[in-house]
Amino acid sequence: TLLKTLLGLLRPKAGRVRLGGADLDTLSLRERARQIAYVPQVHAGTFAFSVESVVLMGRTAHHSLFAAPSAQDRTVAAHAIERLGIGHLAQRPYTMISGGERQLALLARALAQEPQFIVLDEPTASLDFGNQGKVMREIRALAASGHGVLFTTHDPNHAMRAADRAFLLREGRR
Repeated sequence: TLLKTLLGLLRPKAGRVRLGGADLDTLSLRERARQIAYVPQVHAGTFAFSVESVVLMGRTAHHSLFAAPSAQDRTVAAHAIERLGIGHLAQRPYTMISGGERQLALLARALAQEPQFIVLDEPTASLDFGNQGKVMREIRALAASGHGVLFTTHDPNHAMRAADRAFLLREGRR
């Protein structure tokens, strides 16, 4: 609920969500998408798009919905894929890779979106230890490069390793 409110998918029950000085609900969906990327905890694709196509979908924020990807879009997507070390999956169907590989593909899609802020819901939930470390390092690198990063986790070690600040919730309360 908290993440959906911060992303503008749910209206706040009280207060306001502001982004860059503007109320989030005054921004168009395209403006929000150019500013904020979201990586869900779990995503089971319905269509057998290639991993490369899924990552390219992050570029939609910069074009009309039905525009063909440009050479620049392909370059940005390829860089995101390589950054996360999933180049070997680029032509594989998204529906035929593991849950952990899907999570890395979704993170690559978020990077291809080139947002200022990235919101990740349990980004390491279905990853093995090696890929958990890769995602945690990427979170730190994104923050170090000036991105705003918000992630949820049930693992206090991940919060201590990758977060500058932590907000603890239990049964909906701080």
